[in-house]
Formats: sequence, structure tokens, C-alpha cells
Amino acid sequence: MTQLDVAFRYGTPPGENELRALTCARDVYGVRKIEFDEDQQLVKVEYDATRLNDDSVAAILRGAGLDLKEKVELV
Repeated sequence: MTQLDVAFRYGTPPGENELRALTCARDVYGVRKIEFDEDQQLVKVEYDATRLNDDSVAAILRGAGLDLKEKVELV
């Protein structure tokens, strides 16, 4: 298993429904950890790169209802 991190900036903060959907996504898709930085409006995701890539992680987040704006390079 290869772990990678990706971060995205979001617009509208996630509500209860979006967070609930993300909990289900974590159980199914190989997403290991999801962290939110509300001050910078960032969501950081740790995922299994043998099963997913950055685009598929973005699709999962959008499918859960997150208002993703752009990918942010992690330094």
C-alpha cells in the first residue's frame, strides 16, 4: 500500500450532510484520512495510491457534495 496526500481548496464549508457522506466514502474507497483546515479552506486527504489518484479523490469529494475549487500543492 502506497500512501499519498493531496489537498484541495474549497468554497462553501461542508455541512452535516457532506461530512456524513465523507464518512461513508472513507469506508469504501481507500481514503485513509480526511482533515479540514477551516482557516485556509483546505481539505487534505491521505489515500491509497494503489487504488486511487488525485482526480479520483477529487471526484469522491465532489460526489460527497464538497465545493472544490482547486488542487493545492503540498510543500
